[in-house]
Parts: sequence; C-alpha cells; structure tokens
Amino acid sequence: MSPRTNDSAPESERGSEPADRAAEAMPEESPALATEGGTGSRATAPGPATDEAAAATEPTNEVATESADQTADKAAAETGDEMTDTAVAEVTDDVADERVAAVRRLSASGRRRHLAQLAFCASALAVALTAGAIVIGAVRDDGGAATVASAPVGVSPQLLAGGDLDASITSLQDHLRSQPKDFGSWSTLGLAYIEQARTKGDPSRYPQAEQALDRSLKLRPDNDPALAGRAALAAARHDFTDALKYADQALKQNPYSERALASRIDALVELGRYEDASKAADTADSRRPGVPVFTRYAYVKELRGDVKTARRVLEQALDTSTTRGDVTYVATALGQLAWNQGEYDSALTYYARALAADDTYLPALEGRARTQAAQGDRAAAISGMEQVVERYPLPQPLVELGELYEARGKEGDAQKARDQYTLVDAWVSLARANGVNADLDTALAAADHGDKEAALKAARAEWARRHTVHTADALAWALHVNGRDEEALPYAREATATGYRNASFLYHRGMIERATGHQKAGDASLKSALDLNPGFSPLGATAARKALEADK
Repeated sequence: MSPRTNDSAPESERGSEPADRAAEAMPEESPALATEGGTGSRATAPGPATDEAAAATEPTNEVATESADQTADKAAAETGDEMTDTAVAEVTDDVADERVAAVRRLSASGRRRHLAQLAFCASALAVALTAGAIVIGAVRDDGGAATVASAPVGVSPQLLAGGDLDASITSLQDHLRSQPKDFGSWSTLGLAYIEQARTKGDPSRYPQAEQALDRSLKLRPDNDPALAGRAALAAARHDFTDALKYADQALKQNPYSERALASRIDALVELGRYEDASKAADTADSRRPGVPVFTRYAYVKELRGDVKTARRVLEQALDTSTTRGDVTYVATALGQLAWNQGEYDSALTYYARALAADDTYLPALEGRARTQAAQGDRAAAISGMEQVVERYPLPQPLVELGELYEARGKEGDAQKARDQYTLVDAWVSLARANGVNADLDTALAAADHGDKEAALKAARAEWARRHTVHTADALAWALHVNGRDEEALPYAREATATGYRNASFLYHRGMIERATGHQKAGDASLKSALDLNPGFSPLGATAARKALEADK
C-alpha cells in the first residue's frame, strides 16, 4: 500500500445544508499550485475540514469479524430502528469477545512455544480493534475511520475541529439520538468512523461508517457529503474503482467538495493513473486549495520523481498550517519525504515538530523509530517501534519491528521476530473479514517473512486490480522469491519507471537484475538504493551491501 493511501481529509459540512457549501467554498481566484518555482503560499488557513486531513496520515488498518457484524444486525433487528442502551452494551461486549478470540486463534496458529508472549501482543491488537465501540441507532460502532466532516446542528464546529475525535463522535451520537433525521450529521458520523478506524488501526469501524453513510443517503439521496464519505470508505477498504465512482458522483452534486476532490486524487493514484491524478490535483488546487489538496499534490509530484516541488509544496503547507492537526500531519509528511531521500537529520527534525504538536501521533512515532534505525541507533528504534505496535499492531510496523529484532540477533530475538510476522497474518485475516482488500499487505509481508506462494497469489490478484508502482514492485519481488526472476524483471523495471525515488524498489530491481544475469545493471541499482537511502531496511540494506561486497 502506498504511504498516502488513506490520507483523505473530509471537508467541513454544516448541519443538514451541505449543498450550501458549493457556494461558500468557491474561491475568488484559483491559481495553479503546480507552478514550478512559484513563491506564493497557497495554503489558505484550513478550517474545521482541514483537520481531517491532518489526522489522516497513515495507511489504514481495518479489522472486524463477520460474525460480530451479524450479532449487531440481529440486535438491531430485534430492537427496531433505535437500539436500546442494553442492546448497545450487549453488542459491544460480543464484538469485543469475538475479536479477542479471533486474534488469539489466528496468532496462536503461527507458533506454539511462546504463547504467553504473543498473547500480550494479540491482546493489544484486540484492544485496537475494539476501542471505543458504541452503537447508535441502526449504526454499529464497528467500522469506519474518517475525520468529522460536517458540523451537525447542535454540535459545535470548534469541537469537531479541535482534534478530539472521540468527543466529537460522542457529541454526534448524542445529537442523533434526538435528531435521527439529520442526514448531514449521519454523513459526518460516517466520516468520523472512517477517521477513527485509521487513527486507531480499527478496520472494524468500516461497517459502522457504511451504515451511517447509507442512513444519510436514505434520508437525502445524492447528498454530496455522504457520497464523498462513500468514496473515502471505499478507498480505506482499498476498493479504488468504487472510490473514484463515488467521488465523481459527489463532485457532480458539489464540484467544490474538498473530501471528494481529495478522494478522487487518491483513487487515481492508487489505480496507477498518475497523469490523470496530476490533472485532478491541479483541478482540486484551483477549487479548494488547502492542506488536504496540497499533501496529495506533493505526493503525486513525488511519485513522478519531482521531489523538489513536493518538498516546496509541503513546506508551504506547513508554514501556513494553523491547527495542531495540520502541523502534525504535514510535518510528518515532510519527515517521510526526507527519510525517503536519506536525509535523516532533516527527517528527525520534522518528526520532532510533528510530535511537539501531538506526542501520540503514530505515523510520526513510527517514522522517528525508522529513522533512528537508519542512523544506527537500534536500541531507540526498537523501543520506539515497540511502543507503536503495543498501541496499534499494524502490518508495516510489525514487519519493521520483526526485522529490527532479526538484525539485532540477541537470544530470543528470532522468536520475537516470528511473533510479529504471525500478528501480520492475524491482522490480514481480520481485515479481510471486514471487507478490506489486504492483498498488497499480504504480498509485501509474506514474500520475505511468510508463505511465498501466498505472497505471489496475493501480488497477482492486486496487479489484476490496479497497476501502480507499488503493485509492480510487490509482484516483482514475489516472483523473485519464488524463483521466477525472468518474469519478475519487467515488473521491477516498471516499478521504477516513473522516477519515484524509493530505495526498496531499487534494491528489489537490483537483486532481480543480478539473478537474471544483468550483473552490471544489478550492481548499479543496488548502489543507487544505498546512495539514496543507506538505511532503507534493517535487512535489505545489509543484503545489498553483502551482494556488492561479494563482487569485489
């Protein structure tokens, strides 16, 4: 999954009058942000909606069991359209019990000897999946991660923009108990669940988000905030074809919908339609310039190798950020951009700025640990990554922590590493149970640390859905580890064809080139990977150096 897959930030919509936003949002001027070398800052002070973007930085992590949804459906059917508090409590307890049991079963299947140690990690995952489960009306609180996108009647817009997502959701729920026909608040609640899923690593929120958005559309068909919410939800579930469809529907109703404009860029990027994504970013910039659009614009530029413009746009966005959420979000994006270029001191500076605004922000904590590992401070990196996975054990940090254990090589570290990889399998299984396409996560993790045949199957399935640099790289590497290097080489070259500067891609290409007899080209690719980002991976960077040294 690409680093920005789930960065969408919903627009701020008020009450049950979302259509009015088109006129309100229409800018007097809309110069193109993309002008090379432009100096004018285009990041207008973001309002409540832009905080959604700030909150939406890390790749989504979704989980929930199908049986838990069925339990909630049954309770809803028994109590009618409005669920009683008793039914709410019963459903919440059932969901929690089911998820704890599911995680423990799945994680235990991968190993038998260190059950107590891994059970603790599994419990942490279960907590991430069940945190804050509340049911309101027919909407179960088990699926969704979106920032609060519309300020409902009776709920303060300042509260929604203030960064306390749980408090915002509680206020929305209270409001909807007394005003169940407020379609704008239902769409806002759906978006809030999507953001909660993202920030808490809880894919189980997505079914709740879907129900809330469906309720909004039932009350007011074709209202653009709910359609934009459906686009964001589809993107969070990695269904980018539907994400594009719903974004286009929302924009037909309101061409200035910030959420829909952002989701449309996301969908085009994740479908590998980079030229179209660039045009969509220009359009979004002309209509709704602000942090959600700027960060996407920067990522489109980065994917095409234009790091200079990407950095300039992000720096402009950071300079004009006025909320804590925006500062955290943009500073973390700058940290990631710097890390990709091997600029570790700069990356740590940006991560420090992000954490000064919000010291609990997981993408910044993860990025800082990754950078510390690249600088050789393995103890700090392991400590930091352990803190991340203890709170929200998601695939990428789990793999990174496992590799850090392997690289350290102390007694017991091999088992600790295997435990992390087992939890990745647990997460993937639960994510799929909740309607999330996890093939890319499976391919990337299993190729190096799991079932190689399963990795290839997942990579092929993902490539059949979308052709991106990330899916090309995943398929190339899965083919390589299965000994099919001649078939892998074209995909490895395609992964690097746009100019995207990614050391892991170059490493994979180099190893595949060497395996196919292209020794000189392979060595050049490996050297480029290490020159770009010498600490790109605890294990990969070491393997690249050993391969080059073996040629001397």
